[in-house]
Amino acid sequence: MKTKAYQSPTEETYTELQSAYDFFNKTLFNQTLPPCLITLQRHGRYYGYFSPKRFKHRNEETTTDEIAINPDYIHQVGIIEVLATLVHEMVHLQQAHFGSPSRGRYHNKEWGKMMESVGLIPSDTGKPGGNKTGQSMSHYIEPDGLFDIHCRQLIEQGINLYWGDRFGKNEAKPKNGRLKYTCSICRLNAWAKPDSSLICGKCLEILQVSNV
Repeated sequence: MKTKAYQSPTEETYTELQSAYDFFNKTLFNQTLPPCLITLQRHGRYYGYFSPKRFKHRNEETTTDEIAINPDYIHQVGIIEVLATLVHEMVHLQQAHFGSPSRGRYHNKEWGKMMESVGLIPSDTGKPGGNKTGQSMSHYIEPDGLFDIHCRQLIEQGINLYWGDRFGKNEAKPKNGRLKYTCSICRLNAWAKPDSSLICGKCLEILQVSNV
């Protein structure tokens, strides 16, 4: 048996995400989507987001879109849900290049039809019966739909998304409007409003929401 070639966490993570993008571009979008820059970004409570023409090349007048995946959720939900988020954002990319997206974060009917064509059903609740258009939209996976079928094929091929934030998105409820934040190194505690960005002055570590 051959030993698996060593990959750094960076290489392993982004190789998997790029491979998934290429696979779904071929199986769900008929290879029509242009390349983009895939990143890991924490952005509030969102699993991911799409940002058109977000990055510019240093030496060329060239831009590329961004698809971001929130690492807080990678280990808290199943792989199929993370990959569904990737495809959700790929639909935004598809609409940006080949359709007519609404201004701001509004998800319109055209986007909804594009989602349904790949086997993801728009829903503001993430469940059947939710609104299919609006500002903040989720989705649910159509059983035995295109995404469901092809995603399971990809998982069978061995994609695993090994690296995710070990603390994850803590669902602690704020007390008096504040959450407890803890340094993972020295265990310093601080209390602040939800979605605050705190750094330990001693360890220079980003403080994470804690229930402990």
